[in-house]
Amino acid sequence: MPLPDKNASWPPIHPAIRADMDDWAAWFSANPDRLAYRYRNRHRDSARYGPAENRPSQYRGGMVGRVARWFWGEPTPLGEKRANLHMPLARDIARTSSDLLYSEPPTLKVENTTTQERVEALMDDGLKRTLIAAGESGAALGGAYLRIVWDVEISDRPWIGVVHADGAAPEFAHGEKLKAVTFWTVLIVDGQRVVRHLERHEPGYVLHGVYDGTEDNLGKPRGLEEFEQTRSFLPVRQLPAGMEKKLLVSYIPNTMFAPDWRDIPGAAGLGTSDYQGAETFLSAVDETYTSWMRDVRLAKSRIIVPAGYLLTNGPGMGAVWEDRDVYAPMNVPPTSDHQITLNQFAIRHEEHRSTIEELVGKVVRNAGYSSGTFGDDASGPAATATEIKARNARSMSTRARKAELAAVGIADITETYLMLLASGMFPGYSGIEVERPEVEFQDSVQDDIKTLAETASLLQQAEAASTEVKVAMLHPDWDEKEQQAEVRRIQKETGRLVEDPTQLGADRPAFGEEPAAGEGEDTEAEEETAEE
Repeated sequence: MPLPDKNASWPPIHPAIRADMDDWAAWFSANPDRLAYRYRNRHRDSARYGPAENRPSQYRGGMVGRVARWFWGEPTPLGEKRANLHMPLARDIARTSSDLLYSEPPTLKVENTTTQERVEALMDDGLKRTLIAAGESGAALGGAYLRIVWDVEISDRPWIGVVHADGAAPEFAHGEKLKAVTFWTVLIVDGQRVVRHLERHEPGYVLHGVYDGTEDNLGKPRGLEEFEQTRSFLPVRQLPAGMEKKLLVSYIPNTMFAPDWRDIPGAAGLGTSDYQGAETFLSAVDETYTSWMRDVRLAKSRIIVPAGYLLTNGPGMGAVWEDRDVYAPMNVPPTSDHQITLNQFAIRHEEHRSTIEELVGKVVRNAGYSSGTFGDDASGPAATATEIKARNARSMSTRARKAELAAVGIADITETYLMLLASGMFPGYSGIEVERPEVEFQDSVQDDIKTLAETASLLQQAEAASTEVKVAMLHPDWDEKEQQAEVRRIQKETGRLVEDPTQLGADRPAFGEEPAAGEGEDTEAEEETAEE
């Protein structure tokens, strides 16, 4: 399928999906200005360009006004500055989700040695950072795309980058298998004019195009050479032989499916955000914090004094109390008992704190995490890894579920990457065999070395574990070869490594070497003669 025709509606995404992603993107940004702009313009299909609009319904009371504005959609009265506070809880959830999954990057394993070295170099060249960014973006927007890109002017090899879900129009086969996707990037915004670069990935092909249109209309095609950002792209690039059914893109969904979109055609494989269903609670958290700070402002000490106590500033200039911190003058006779009054309201800090804790707990549980993951029960003595896992059982199960979804996408894009290198398109990568790597995620919670050493010592005293088991327990991040080498060093130092004495003679090969062809034949013949 080619790129879209001119004057097509854009983006080609269902309005419900688009609205939800715009909401999640606003919360993910942790920007109060963007939140206010989004909810004041939520009635529009897109809320990215143009001035903010206040609707008459926002000023109405009752349910109509409440639904029309929410907290961040409430208009600021004329003459007042906005006092709304924002707690970046949504950003914290996305970052925590990525940390649980990718703070210790997954291990990619293949059989071929040369290929394994290339895969490890890929991780070191930036795939680790890409996965961290993809995990954070995917938790917020429902998923993330991994894309293979290259630029011979800055690198002699391709690399894997991330594309956010709200900048892509995917097409799924059988509900969950990505068969094509169109990415777009805004190049120019000039009033109502919007210039976009479209990049479409199909099996075996990558297509590029530039369109000059408006906010909701793609407009007419333009030449790639007209813009500096797209000058190096070809309109159509065919992938090397053997990659006719391959995409240079893989998708990592945050969840297996989106419950709120399951009746929308083509949305079954998208996944959903960690914020889905918790937007009202996120808004309530900000509203409670704003109320708390309002109590603080109102609780500032004010002095109420009779009008006669004020100092005049001259005709028409008013009068003030000498410390200039007066709430209001009152026409009270000087002989009255009420002459100078200190007025200070109470700050309902306990009520606000408990309300916020309850709301935050609702949001965190809705996202599938335990409150302890966010440090809410950090007080008390140090806990072991087993205790931490018990406290954070909900977070660990969510992490395991996300790891299963991510492993497929990572393996897909890595296999395609190896195919691209093995095709000869990039010189200097001979000897690479195309393999689908095995993706292993590390344990995010590990015991400290002291606890592990004590456990190994107890197993040693009970004679219940071999040296191999104890080394694997103390060094779970080592591969099998490293563990075996450590076992041999330990056995050698403790005198428990026994070499085969029959293999140590001058006419015998060294330990671990195979005898050369023809060696040992004469000896065998002599032994047979002696037996006869």
